[in-house]
Amino acid sequence: AKDTKEALKWLKRAAHQADVEAHYNIGVIYHDRKNYKEALKWYRLAAEQGFAAGQDNLGASYYHGHGVKQDYKKAVKWFRLAAEQGFFLAQNNLGLMYATGQGITQDMVQAHKWFNLAAINGHPQAARNRGTAETNMTPSQIAKAQKLAKEWMEKQK
Repeated sequence: AKDTKEALKWLKRAAHQADVEAHYNIGVIYHDRKNYKEALKWYRLAAEQGFAAGQDNLGASYYHGHGVKQDYKKAVKWFRLAAEQGFFLAQNNLGLMYATGQGITQDMVQAHKWFNLAAINGHPQAARNRGTAETNMTPSQIAKAQKLAKEWMEKQK
C-alpha cells in the first residue's frame, strides 16, 4: 500500500506534465483499488490522447460498467480505436464484440478478422477465439475474413 501511494504521488507529478503513460498508469492503480470512477477519469485522459492501452481500458470500463453506465456501443468505439493501432488486446476485444453482437451488428467475418490480427500480434486466446468463430462460418466467409486481415496488415506497412 505504501509503495502504490508513493508511485501514485510520482505518477501524478508526471501527469501534470501531460504524460499520457502516467495518466494510464494512474488509472490502473485506481482500477486495482476498485475505485472505478477515478480510474475512468484517468483512462479517458490517456484514451483521448490516442494512447491505445488507455483506449482499450476505457472500452473495458464501458463494457463492464465500471465507473460508468454499461454501454456496449461506447465499448466498441474505444476498442476499435485501440485495435486500429494494432493493440492486440483491443483487437481480440473487438472480435468478441463482433462475435456476440454486443454494441454492434453481429458479423462473424469481422470477428474472425480481428481475432486473426490479435493472434498474429501475440494474443494468447485469439487463435482459439478465431477457431470458435470458424465453426459458425462458411469456407468463403473464412476466406473473406483472411483477405480482410491481410489487407489491414498491408495498410499498416
